[in-house]
Amino acid sequence: MLVHLQAMAIEAIHIQAFLSLAQQHPVFDVRSPAEFEHAHIPQAFSLPLFTNEERTIVGTHYKQINKQQAIKTALPFFAQKMVPMIETVENILKTNNNIQSTVLVHCWRGGMRSAGVAWLLNLYGFQVYTLQGGYKAYRQWVLHQFEKKYALRVIGGYTGSGKTKILQHLAQLNYPVIDLEGIAKHKGSAFGGFQTTQQPTQEMFENLLANELYLLQQQNQNQTTIWLEDESQRIGNINLPIHFYEQMRVSPVFFFQIPFEERLNELVETYGNAPKEKIINAIIRIKKRLGGLATKNAINFLLEDNIKDCFAILLQYYDKAYTKGLYNRAHVEQMVTKLDAPSTNASNNTYLLTTLLKTKQND
Repeated sequence: MLVHLQAMAIEAIHIQAFLSLAQQHPVFDVRSPAEFEHAHIPQAFSLPLFTNEERTIVGTHYKQINKQQAIKTALPFFAQKMVPMIETVENILKTNNNIQSTVLVHCWRGGMRSAGVAWLLNLYGFQVYTLQGGYKAYRQWVLHQFEKKYALRVIGGYTGSGKTKILQHLAQLNYPVIDLEGIAKHKGSAFGGFQTTQQPTQEMFENLLANELYLLQQQNQNQTTIWLEDESQRIGNINLPIHFYEQMRVSPVFFFQIPFEERLNELVETYGNAPKEKIINAIIRIKKRLGGLATKNAINFLLEDNIKDCFAILLQYYDKAYTKGLYNRAHVEQMVTKLDAPSTNASNNTYLLTTLLKTKQND
């Protein structure tokens, strides 16, 4: 598999060059499995130099004794992994039909772990690039992405309007789109908790969002309008980065006005078959804001298999909450464009939006 050429010297490169190469070559994260599981560079492969337990042992020796003793402790752990690590890299390159032998390696700070693995892979014949500052430098880059200015356009509408489906249709039409709820793996309301998929950590969500922003900017030469869905700052257990969220709050909103009954039917169709226990738990989570009587009635309707009336109570609550959030914007009348839509049909509503955009461009 490996093209056995004379390996070039290992080169430590800055984050921007590293991310540019990462679009063509695999990234190997040599931190421990626990570090990788918590958060990592999107699309990176885990290639741990140490297990979680081994990392603790080596780290303890480094802190309590000295660097030399830590290295002596680490070498036997490293030795038994050398061949498997090389074979793992070869297999990943083969699986991804990558006939080149260039790989990217990083650890936490760009220290001994990445240096050791880079030395091994380079010795074997790979061209290796390491990341200056390691994953810590990457995290600094991630946080910086949220401080940049973006041309955002927001899809608005009350709960049940099918905003996510409109985003998906826009993406099919090659409009730059970021699905915040998709990245967060949560629908952003009590209904969103019905999903069984575990949400990413806050740190991993930020990595994924920064990656999406970066790729859209690269694909469009840093000049693009990005479409996303109107959200509160919190999506399930995830918080939107404050600077990015503040940009959303001052961006134009295209608000779909869809009849209550149509949206209610959409929710019943989407979530009506969710386990009752999950629905009850979701209702209880918003009990203080929903009110005691409304909470009691919603649960009673659910227990009587009257899903529609149960959801109607929840939908009335979310409509009030969304209205408050929508109009809690500066210059709201200038920022919000309303589109009257008779149903939640995402294809028709996307056409309604794109027709409006074309009309505005021609004015």
